[in-house]
Amino acid sequence: MERNQIIGIVLIMATFMLWTITSAPSKEEMEKSQQRKDSIALAQQVVQADVKIDSSVVLPAAATNDSVKTQQNSIRYGAFGPSASGSEEFSVIENELVRITFTNKGAKIKEVLLKKHYKTITDSTGKDGKELVKILNSPNNKFDYQLPVNDAINKSINTAELYFAAEVKGLSITFRANTSQGGYFQQKYTLSPENYSLDYSISTKDLGAVANSAKSIPLTWVNHLSKYEKGEQFEQNYSTVYFKQQEEKTDYCKCVSDDTQEMKDKNVEWVSHANQFFNTSLMSTTVPFAGGVMTTKMTDYKKSSDIKITTSELSIPISDWNNGVFAMNMYIGPNEFKRLKAFDNQLEEIIPFGSSIFGTINRWAIRPFFDFLSQYIGSKGIVIILLIFLIKMALYPLMYKMLYSQAKMGALKPELAHLKDKYKDDTQKQQMETMKIYREYGVSPLGGCLPMLLQMPIWYALFRFFPASITFRQEPFLWAADLSSYDVLYNLGFEIPFFGAHVSLFTLLWAVSTIVYTYYNMQNVDLSANPAMKYVQYLMPVMFLAFFNNYASGLTCYMFFSNLINILQTVVTKNYIFDEEKIRAELMKEKAKPKKKSGFQARLEEAMKQQQAVQEQKKKK
Repeated sequence: MERNQIIGIVLIMATFMLWTITSAPSKEEMEKSQQRKDSIALAQQVVQADVKIDSSVVLPAAATNDSVKTQQNSIRYGAFGPSASGSEEFSVIENELVRITFTNKGAKIKEVLLKKHYKTITDSTGKDGKELVKILNSPNNKFDYQLPVNDAINKSINTAELYFAAEVKGLSITFRANTSQGGYFQQKYTLSPENYSLDYSISTKDLGAVANSAKSIPLTWVNHLSKYEKGEQFEQNYSTVYFKQQEEKTDYCKCVSDDTQEMKDKNVEWVSHANQFFNTSLMSTTVPFAGGVMTTKMTDYKKSSDIKITTSELSIPISDWNNGVFAMNMYIGPNEFKRLKAFDNQLEEIIPFGSSIFGTINRWAIRPFFDFLSQYIGSKGIVIILLIFLIKMALYPLMYKMLYSQAKMGALKPELAHLKDKYKDDTQKQQMETMKIYREYGVSPLGGCLPMLLQMPIWYALFRFFPASITFRQEPFLWAADLSSYDVLYNLGFEIPFFGAHVSLFTLLWAVSTIVYTYYNMQNVDLSANPAMKYVQYLMPVMFLAFFNNYASGLTCYMFFSNLINILQTVVTKNYIFDEEKIRAELMKEKAKPKKKSGFQARLEEAMKQQQAVQEQKKKK
């Protein structure tokens, strides 16, 4: 047993010695570890303001601090230590449309001034004035890359902490963050001479020994969208993040609530942070972005200077850290259809004309037609009225059929009045006999509805067109100062829920004209079978006052003048075109013809008979 114990102890000791020898750090590792410990100790000494310097060596205080700071930067930022110190400086490039101010800290845009676009501001006395629109000027904005650096403390560096060396040549500006090993990370912006777009690229040089094996560079883009419009709620609801995946349709985050859309590991062609009438877009020009996460956050626009906060987290693919380039394009300007369409990547779809048939009507029918008229007429309000007139004349055949159907129904009033007296206590029987008379005289009650239904797509398309088209922004007409926002007849001084703190004159005139038109138009329509409909038609314009009171005055202007033309067409047609005697004669001629029930009429009468039978059975019970 003693021999076995001795052998066991010897084997354990031998194993322990072998493990100690094999696991001991190499000489190079020990030197690197000691260097790291010394650096950390030096940094701690600086923080504690207890740096001990050999008394035999006299150094100026500034030189000592610079030396310590350099050492700190080397520890924290690794090879990018030389770019971690500096002072913030600004550079400007501009053309006739835009002036862009850059900062060398982070090599990003500090402010964009649009020279052709204004926003309305109200001073303390309530007087309105104008100032040029500024974009990307919030101090809370971010446009930062996370560079993977092996020898940095956190293994990555935020470019917002680096000071880039700037070089301006004409309309181009180049920013470089240099490394201690001769490499650099570069950002370059080149402004188009006659547009709002910039060629933008990032490139790497001799960073292979510094960067890790990452295949992409994370970009964090945070944009605090400023308020530019008087109708703040509408502007907030029309502001969001749009994006397009490769070979997919344009998509966007929700407009009226917080939202996040994740596109991880999916190719993204472009991202756009868009206000109601302005946008900042980032587009890849060769290889798409390697995925992203898009977020919108609502703000309290009544208290905040921001209308919405938008964020895009993108992955920038990088294939070569020693000599890599990723080319992009930026657009910072107004939502002008032709400028956005020129990129040929569906960027124009960020203009909220609609995504269904109504959007198609706006983009390819109403918009070009309106632009064509605007070439010859300076006032956008006059263009709206001319547009109404042309649309009404084009749709007049439908209007004529509707009015003619109403006129024939009016000519049958004596026969219908007889039915009311004969079946005054039986509504169901009245309806059945009324339908028989209509069929006997060849009158269709739906003849007055179909033309109106055919006009609905155009009307709804215009409903989306006016608040989305920048053509009307800051364009005055009559008492309206801005056709893209609501007009103000009177400021109430207090806010009514769902109505606002003002009264819109165009909206008020539209409601009144709608009631007048309805009253005049329904004189020959029999609503005795459903009297409630008579009052609903007058109530609807009053109910919609609250909605349209805050809507774009371009639309309410269109609706008001559209009503005026409708009234004019109706009065002229009924009083100067229709001949009541001829209409009556036509009805009598139609009555004499042999009648054959259509399948629809037969089913309708059968349904009414069944309903009448049910009513009679209930009465008996």
